[in-house]
Amino acid sequence: MNQPKSHPRMAVIPVRDAVGSVLCHDITVIAPGERKDRAFKKGHVVRVEDVPVLLNLGKEHLYAFAPEDGFLHEEDAALRLAAASRGDNLDLSDVKEGRINFIAARDGLLRINVPLLDRINGLGDITFATMHGLRPVTAGKRVAGVRVVPLMVDADIVAEAERLCRAETDPVVSVLAFRPARVGVVITGSEIYHGRITDKFGPVLRDKFSALGSTVVGEVMTSDEVDRTMAAIHTFIDDGADMVVLTGGMSVDPDDLTPTAIRASGAEVVTYGAPVFPGAMFLLSHLERGGRRVPVLGLPGCVMYHRASIFDLVIPRLLAGLDVTREDIVRLGHGGFCSTCADCRFPNCGFGC
Repeated sequence: MNQPKSHPRMAVIPVRDAVGSVLCHDITVIAPGERKDRAFKKGHVVRVEDVPVLLNLGKEHLYAFAPEDGFLHEEDAALRLAAASRGDNLDLSDVKEGRINFIAARDGLLRINVPLLDRINGLGDITFATMHGLRPVTAGKRVAGVRVVPLMVDADIVAEAERLCRAETDPVVSVLAFRPARVGVVITGSEIYHGRITDKFGPVLRDKFSALGSTVVGEVMTSDEVDRTMAAIHTFIDDGADMVVLTGGMSVDPDDLTPTAIRASGAEVVTYGAPVFPGAMFLLSHLERGGRRVPVLGLPGCVMYHRASIFDLVIPRLLAGLDVTREDIVRLGHGGFCSTCADCRFPNCGFGC
């Protein structure tokens, strides 16, 4: 596209002579450690009593633009950019200081079209920032914001951003709703099956799936026997489970036969192993049975006792309807190292980003 037009000239008005003039942009008040807020809104007519307030804010002059074709005010530009880039399940804030925020309208998975975001930011004079995508967000969470840099922006730049958005199937920002799933849990291990120790995996999984809007419909314990474990997988799917997860037996020890049982069930393995700590011994597969393609997952023991693990990076994507590929798992390596902070703040941290 062509280079942006030169910005319109601003008329400079001394504050003491500005009574009766109309502000063409917001004026912000900043109190360090207390607040940053709008002191005067665009369109405000300056009054006599405003003059000392403006002077105390450090405003010796006010600026006004003469109307000129081919330019948009920052607020009008923000409104158009937000409308063009907004996807499903998002609310928009009011314009404040030239910026519009995108707010999750429901719980779900945040999805960002990063290549499109980069192209829009590369146009010049547009600043568009988002949270990291592919992580759960809750209703009311602010997830992105857009504004232009100058008070008056070249209208062609905004039009080009709108054209880029129209040309894409996926919007810049969207929230994918979680699909409620019926989950079958197969708990493996002879020590649990024979009652030598109490299972602690089941309660953790019930809580984790419930937080994502899904339900554990049954738990079956099996010893470290391939046939029994394989039969439990088939039974859950035949009974209508939308996902089956297996716990335990995911290491390379000779007695750990969960991956063998998953393969024996007929499932197609996407990956066994993930560049994620905690979660390296994770297995993702899909089983075609009864005309349905059902995810079958092997979860390593770390899911039971780590606040954030491979579970929290992959399961939300599956519940949001995304097809998780081996390439997706490979890309988790960058950001897949959890620092195991004493005070876990996941997902408000770098794990999985």
